Amino acid sequence: MELLENIIKYLEDKKAINIKTIDIKAKTTIADYFIIASGTSSTHIKALADNIEEELKKQNIYPNKIEGYNSAAWILMDYQDVIVHIFTEEQRQNYNLEDLWEKAQKQE
Repeated sequence: MELLENIIKYLEDKKAINIKTIDIKAKTTIADYFIIASGTSSTHIKALADNIEEELKKQNIYPNKIEGYNSAAWILMDYQDVIVHIFTEEQRQNYNLEDLWEKAQKQE
């Protein structure tokens, strides 16, 4: 999926940490994929989100919603089929989305 690959590239361009993709389409109708990544600071997390938004706007792709931008501890970007989660390392460990969704996949 081109959107998925592009978002990963935009995260890599700005040095996102520990980028992970989770295929969720068999478990929910909210999206096909989650992309989870971390940033080193609120400034870095905002830069990651800004880069995704700016690059996708060039392709006339706009998010349905962006949540958490002001606090920048967890920014969620909803691009319909792909939902991007950009966390501080602390918030990422606290919410532990990777384990939650991986356990759900194993229960199939």
